[in-house]
Amino acid sequence: MHLCIDYRELNKVTVKNRYPLPRIDDLFDQLQGATVFSKIDLRSGYHQLRIRDSDIPKTAFRSRYGHYEFIVMSFGLTNAPTVFMDLMNRVFKDFLDSFVIVFIDDILIYSKTEAEHEEHLHQVLETLRANKLYAKFSKCEFWLKKVTFLGHVVSSEGVSVDPAKIETVTNWPRPSTVSEIRSFLGLVDYYRRFVEDFSRIASPMTQLTRKGTPFVWSPACDSSFQELKQKLVTAPVLTVPDGSRSFVIYSDASKKGLDCVLMQQGKVVAYASRQLKSHEQNYPTHDLELAVVVFALKIWRHYLYGEKIQIYTDHKSLKYFFTQKELNMRQRRWLELVKDYDCEILYHPDFERAEIAVSVREVTSQLAQLSVQPTLRQKIIVAQLNDPYLVEKRRLLETEQGEDISISSDHGLMFEGRLCVSEDSAVKTELLTEAHSSPFTMHPGSTKMYQDLRSVYWWRNMKREVADFVSRCLVCQHVKASRQRPAGLLQPLSVPGWKWESVSMDFITGLPKTLKGYTVIWVVVDKLTKSAHFVPEKSTYTASKWGQFYMTEIVRLHGVPVSIISDRDTRFTSKFWKGLQLALGTRLDFSTAFHPQTDGQTERLNQILEDMLQACVLEFSGSWDSHLHLMEFAYNNSYQATIGMAPFEALYGKCCRSPVCWGEVGE
Repeated sequence: MHLCIDYRELNKVTVKNRYPLPRIDDLFDQLQGATVFSKIDLRSGYHQLRIRDSDIPKTAFRSRYGHYEFIVMSFGLTNAPTVFMDLMNRVFKDFLDSFVIVFIDDILIYSKTEAEHEEHLHQVLETLRANKLYAKFSKCEFWLKKVTFLGHVVSSEGVSVDPAKIETVTNWPRPSTVSEIRSFLGLVDYYRRFVEDFSRIASPMTQLTRKGTPFVWSPACDSSFQELKQKLVTAPVLTVPDGSRSFVIYSDASKKGLDCVLMQQGKVVAYASRQLKSHEQNYPTHDLELAVVVFALKIWRHYLYGEKIQIYTDHKSLKYFFTQKELNMRQRRWLELVKDYDCEILYHPDFERAEIAVSVREVTSQLAQLSVQPTLRQKIIVAQLNDPYLVEKRRLLETEQGEDISISSDHGLMFEGRLCVSEDSAVKTELLTEAHSSPFTMHPGSTKMYQDLRSVYWWRNMKREVADFVSRCLVCQHVKASRQRPAGLLQPLSVPGWKWESVSMDFITGLPKTLKGYTVIWVVVDKLTKSAHFVPEKSTYTASKWGQFYMTEIVRLHGVPVSIISDRDTRFTSKFWKGLQLALGTRLDFSTAFHPQTDGQTERLNQILEDMLQACVLEFSGSWDSHLHLMEFAYNNSYQATIGMAPFEALYGKCCRSPVCWGEVGE
């Protein structure tokens, strides 16, 4: 608790100290390559600075306990932050921009290695002692890989939003006055560099803060309020820019505002956006697209000046800007500014290159997850040595009494060719979590999970423990509805003679629109092997576009089917689709109207996929389309009771390599 006096009248007549406080973004830009962090918080920082004797009477205040004056700097004085910032910068001037960041009374020490960090910590602590500045040990943190600083979480991966601040935003009640809107926007604006299209999203609420505008909370305002909350919850980790590498900017302009994203090596450095000024709303499209380029170069000048830049725009004529012969006065002014940068303006339709960059980043992240999986197998083998039951089995093997026991090449104890798992709860829980909740499994049911694990691992009471683990999964309880077999006699279809000879198709529609515009999933299943493909699509696609995807996603991989079973969706009954299948020699079989059980295989798969979609969004957040390829992998690699194996194994005759089964294929 700090004693804070109302010094508003004193502050009015105080000569303001204009010492500049550092920009938060500039501070974090220094962290490139840092992997070890420590944070020091000074004890009542302001009170460690004496007030000049002649100014002590100015701090006087009266209470019922008597008359008091401050002899140290008090909270509430207008110049307190800048004076203390000036002091700290003078104290640490030899370390600033090298391994120390200072913001008023918060000190962050960052280093590339632990050896460096030990030396850096020693220098900082000696400096504090020499200047008689004292830290509060309970609020200091040392030797961290991830640290919370100035409302952000800093790590070697980059900078992200502090979860505590996210919780504050998500719990924020709906604003009922203009001042409450300003308070909310003030908080989320602090993190606007993490939010793509911030200005466009916040526009309905911003308009309510304008003078003379009546306060009417419309559905658009509520949508804006909720979307901003959601954007912060799913905010990405922004990478710290590397000054030795080139930058890429993706820009877009519309009548709602200017939006751009700065990227480096396929990772987002920052988002920026703003609403159009009144005179800019009259700009022609060409000038508006050029305005967003100028906006990006200005706002990120400290990153971009002297660096090579590629600027992608969806306005094709802009790529000829540097060779354009006739320019208006506005364009000439902008040309002079743009020429100061080593930049190249390129055309991209519908941000395809941006999507490719994001996809590369996602795949790289997923491959990084794979690289840690051998550690789990090593943990299991080490835990075997501490389990009395498995130690006894190993002893029996040495005396040639264990018929079904063997030792693997990496010294793991095996039972009937499966790795033995000890009763160590931590190791077993980690294995069960990986087999159930990872992006490569997507919350399978207990039977599927047991069948997938039993082919590689063994422990006592395995089936019961797997079922118990799945029953306690909160995500599964939330998204999975109870299933009952439909009433009536079943009329099974004939079994196909070969793989992908007979397929069934259906669409899952009405999904939330993703950043790429997808709202539909095209589900295609082979009747024999039960293997499937999940293809994200846009609802606006024409019949010819669907035909193109059919050729590239199905025929290219599996050849032309003999028959296709589908419902009576207009896309399947269109003249183009029928003509295409007639030309390919494929027979079309339609299910009975208003009776989806006719194609029960696809309907059941749709239920599974919908459960996986919900579980994925709850577990991993983000757009569903970014995880759809992993859902396809998880489905095709999980046990199916109808065929007694995984679809992948039925299709290719061999089990698929996966993180949980990493031990089978080695490192």
